Order: sequence, then structure tokens, then C-alpha cells
Amino acid sequence: MGKTVKRVNNRTLASIALVGAFAATLTACGADATTSATTGASNDASTEAAADLSGNLAGAGATSVEKAMGGWIAKFGEVAPDVTVSYEGVGSGGGREQFLAGGVQFAGSDSALTAEEAAAAVDRCFGGEAIELPLYISPIAVVYNLPGVDAEHLNMSPATIAKIFSGQITTWNDPAIAAENEGVTLPALAIVPVNRSDESGTTKNFTDYLAKASEGAWTYEASGDWPISGTQSGNGTSGLIDTVSGAEGAIGYADASRAGDLGTVALKVGDEYVPFSTEAAAKVVDASPRADDATDKRLVVKLDRTTTEAGAYPLVLISYSIACSAYDDAADAANVKAFLSYVASPEGQELASDAKVAGSAPISDSLRTEVQAAIDSITVQG
Repeated sequence: MGKTVKRVNNRTLASIALVGAFAATLTACGADATTSATTGASNDASTEAAADLSGNLAGAGATSVEKAMGGWIAKFGEVAPDVTVSYEGVGSGGGREQFLAGGVQFAGSDSALTAEEAAAAVDRCFGGEAIELPLYISPIAVVYNLPGVDAEHLNMSPATIAKIFSGQITTWNDPAIAAENEGVTLPALAIVPVNRSDESGTTKNFTDYLAKASEGAWTYEASGDWPISGTQSGNGTSGLIDTVSGAEGAIGYADASRAGDLGTVALKVGDEYVPFSTEAAAKVVDASPRADDATDKRLVVKLDRTTTEAGAYPLVLISYSIACSAYDDAADAANVKAFLSYVASPEGQELASDAKVAGSAPISDSLRTEVQAAIDSITVQG
């Protein structure tokens, strides 16, 4: 379970009024190493706001966002030292479960709430509703362990990837792989597909891509639980990467920030092969429509997995920061608003985009405007 939340019941709505000034401080500080970036009246107001915020702010969820979350928490702590922020990487499903049970004030999830979960959030959010903010955008890398293969990337179509993970292609020198990689010497080595063992938003995004883009080669529905039994697996992103790294011939899928020294696949998009990059991931998100049940608080994107746009990389995950539109405690509301405002700020997004932190794709200015409006709508119930 997540960290127990300590209520600070003597807070009032005055806490909320200071969040705007506090968010301005965070924007000014950004990714600098210093905490003093403003002067005069602005600095006085922001200092007052930071001093007013205190208590515990607990989150849990997707392991894909752990690196970025670590950076955000560290920077937030510089300007709000009396707020103890924690985040437990338990997987997207575990994060949503803890959030809906009231164990944490916010969650991270690589898949949006289901209709049933959104309905359950009304009770958890004290008569309000869940807000879902697409604050972490990252390509999912198809990673492999093939020492000695001299190629910057291996090229694969969605159908080839689907056949590998469904067990139809079983050796690395299979003609289907060779045809897409002329001039590359491929070993007569068994392929070891590796999947996540836990319920995972990354798995749901990966299987959604296979289901929509493989032209029927993947016969399973998109799911956060791996649909095939008896496979090699790893728990969480780290567990999957460790499993792939430890087995020559293995192939898996993970948030691209965790690919490390493993080989990665360039995906066939239209007539070209596109390696992952933040720019290629952002192209897909900007070109994709909102989900049918999206609202001004639930900013859920319906990713276009079959795009043929040049330079786009359609195997992307969006990790949503999930919070309540209403809390029963003013300190909780103020802390959530301040923290998420920093995460959404240009500086917070720039911090996560640093390859040394997470290498994610920053959200666009237009999306940031919508996100901030949803954050600003958070209130105290009763």
C-alpha cells in the first residue's frame, strides 16, 4: 500500500488562495539548481505561499514515470520543504486501485480510468470527480538483447512484432525479420519474448498498438494484463528490463527512458522505419483526437496507432496524473494543486525531458492551458 496520509485539518481556504503565487515561484525556479529566482514583492508572496504549504502528499502508480517523478519531487521539495511528497511505483493498476480506495491523494497511470473507475471516483472525491492530466508523454521502446548484431536499430513492422510476441516467429534469423533488415547478419538464436507480469499501462498501450496496427497478426484485445500464459516476464519496468538484459535473444517492451544499452526497434510507419524519439512521440499525440468520454477535467487522448505521418512514432504511452476535483481537506487540495502545477509548468516538463532524468516529450503550450484550467478547478468540499 501507499504511504499513510496525515491530515492537516486546521488548514482553510486561504491555503488555496496562495497556490497561484506558489506556482509562479515554481515556474521561476524551474530546473535551476537554486531556489531563489525572484525578488521583491513577488519573492515575498511566493515565500509566504511556500511556508503555508505543509503535510504529506502521497502518490502511487505507473513505474514508467518513476524517474520523472523523482525529479519533480526533488525540485518541488526545494521550494516547499514542509510538504513530504512520496510516490510508490506499483504499476498503473495498483496506483488507480490505491487512489480509488483513498490510500493516496494522486495516482500515475499509463492508461485512463475505465468508465467504472470514473464512476467510483465520485465517492472517493467527496462528490467531485477524477481529473486526468496527460503530463508524461513517452515512446515505448521495443528492446532486445542481441550482442554482436551490428545495427543501430533493427527494423520491424507491427505485424512482425506481433508475430514475435505471439510465438509465431521464434528465431532471430526468421525470413520475416531478415527481409526488413537487409545487410544485417542475424543469428540462428531462439527469440525469448518478455512481458510484464503485473497489470500494466505499458502493456495496455503495447497490446493496443499491436491490435490496431498489425493488420490482424495480433489476435488479442488491448489489455493491461498479458494475454498469453507460460511466457517469460518481469515485474514492473525494472523487472522487465532486468529479464531482457539477463537473457541473450530476449525481446521486450518498456518506457524508452529505461532502454539503456539494449538494442531498440525502429517501427515501420507508412513506407519508412522510425526509431523512437521524443519528437516522434509528440507528433502522434498532437495529431490524435480526444477520447469519446473526455471532458474539460478528463483530458484523455485517443492515440492514433495507425498513423502514416512522416517521422511519427505511434508506440507511445501517456501517463496520466490522476487526482480529485474536490478534497475534504484544504491542505490536500493546496498541495495537489501546487505539485501538479509544477509538473505541468514549462520548467517541470523541461526537467522530465532531460535525458538524464526521463527523456520524455514536453506537453504543448495549448495542452498546458487545458491542464492548468483543470488543476485550478480543484476545490475543498464542505
